[in-house]
Amino acid sequence: MNRRLERWFSEISEKNLLYGLSLLVGILSGTAAFMLKNFVFYVSHFLTRQFKVSSESYFYLAYPMIGIFISLIFVKYVIKDDISHGISKILSVLSRKGSRIKAHNMFSSMITSAFTIGFGGSVGAESPIVYTGAAIGSNISRFFNLNENQIRLLIGCGATGAIAGIFKAPIAGIMFTLEVLMLDLTMASIIPLLISGITAATLAYFFMGPAVLFHFSVKNQFNYDNIPYYILLGVICGFISVYFTRTGMFIESRFKRLSKNAFVKLIIGGFSLGVMVFIFPSLWGEGYESINKIFNGEGPDLLNNSVFFDWKTEPYVLLLILVIILMLKVVAMSITTTSGGVGGIFAPSLFMGAVGGYILSLSLNTTFGLHLPHANFALTGMGALLAGIMHAPLLGIFLIAEITGGYQLLVPLIISATVAYVIATRFEPHSIYTKRLAELGELVTHHKDKAAMHYMNVKELIETDFEILSPDLTLGQMTYAIARSKRDLFPVVDENGMMLGMVKLNDIRNLMFEQDLYEKITVSDLMYMPQHFISSKDSVEMVAEKFKSCGRYNLAVIDDGQYVGFISRARVFSVYRDTMADLSFD
Repeated sequence: MNRRLERWFSEISEKNLLYGLSLLVGILSGTAAFMLKNFVFYVSHFLTRQFKVSSESYFYLAYPMIGIFISLIFVKYVIKDDISHGISKILSVLSRKGSRIKAHNMFSSMITSAFTIGFGGSVGAESPIVYTGAAIGSNISRFFNLNENQIRLLIGCGATGAIAGIFKAPIAGIMFTLEVLMLDLTMASIIPLLISGITAATLAYFFMGPAVLFHFSVKNQFNYDNIPYYILLGVICGFISVYFTRTGMFIESRFKRLSKNAFVKLIIGGFSLGVMVFIFPSLWGEGYESINKIFNGEGPDLLNNSVFFDWKTEPYVLLLILVIILMLKVVAMSITTTSGGVGGIFAPSLFMGAVGGYILSLSLNTTFGLHLPHANFALTGMGALLAGIMHAPLLGIFLIAEITGGYQLLVPLIISATVAYVIATRFEPHSIYTKRLAELGELVTHHKDKAAMHYMNVKELIETDFEILSPDLTLGQMTYAIARSKRDLFPVVDENGMMLGMVKLNDIRNLMFEQDLYEKITVSDLMYMPQHFISSKDSVEMVAEKFKSCGRYNLAVIDDGQYVGFISRARVFSVYRDTMADLSFD
């Protein structure tokens, strides 16, 4: 930033600067969402526009591999960086000081996901767009030399704008940032998030009209007699969420063991995905077209372009095929990403929720002669599955409410989302986004206490203003050191800096007045090696645990036998309290 700009921005209040930058981030992230969604749509439409609904197409076998190949080449030889698992990477960045996201992420995820999804990769564009928005927020923050909290806030604004721009749902964007990224909800943070979200949503209205991805007006009002069925839907979605997380992680781990050669994974994964899409074309891409068919009462058309086209009028065969499609969607998604494609889990979650809700309503209607509205159950299933997979019930509730343009389904959404969330968290304490980080011990965004200790540095807690004693000093000589010191602990160190022990003032207080012992007793007679000590390489979390377990108020810091200093419980608590205050946006 040049000096003229610095002078101009120095005259703007911090609050107004954040408001202005959140507006800018909203514009850029909303524009990114518009560009990516349109590119994916037009590529997909160009590739499939001549397919006949009544027959299968062998192009499905090749297209997914081509898209993944283009993405892989771009990542491997142009970007030369890992850009997969965008949301998990944002959480990882927020867990570190600096919150820096590389500049190339402002476009790299968009380009690669556009080819992956446009050519039929069974993933969503939401995660790449969110990663793009977060990168925009991070890099704008660094350009304007913002502090740590302001950087995290603008990263949240980028994520909010991305979700709001995709679904024209600003409240859902904020819920995503609060529940998934775990950004603090304070008055200082809510206004920038609102500005970014509403700006991106307005751009979506302006460029794409009222129907961004799908738009549905509830025609069948909620019937309280159907509450038991919505509870059942929540239970089913809860277990589907567990299946989704575990299957996705399992396939990813298996592919990692398969081969270190990226092109071997591409061939195996691309071919497998092509076969699945050929047999079940509704697995193609994000799946929003299939969701719209369910909304429009055309659920059997999910078998269009497939070898099962002639069976779409048989309800029980249709149900069986839909269950297979539901189970395979997460498999297709995981194979897409592990074989080199770029995309996220958001759209697959919505697809599986819609199909799951449709399967339940269709099976109950067919078996028991009920008249459950398919669209309502599909919508509720989408919200419930988001709640279960992402551990974000408010996101699921408000996203569907905003998509439908009202809150007619609020009660069933709350019921199903709550049930799904409770069941999913019972079996999977971490969402699919946070599970990888939790296994590595790097998940701190979801625990404020852990986050504070994560940001603290052990080396900055070490105190060194202690009088160091030689083991050969006599008691008389030691009294002079005691007189100079403001501490009651005295480390004993040899000529090489190795710690031999320590002396406590309380242990020798009585001896200090026995002058006849001044020449008879040396420090080596009084010292003892501390039972509990730490290393400067330990984490603050380990230090806190050591204080808790040993009950001491001071711990010696020893590195490979070398004396470094002491850490006091009071010092740790004081810095911890200041760090907690710094983490607040207020």
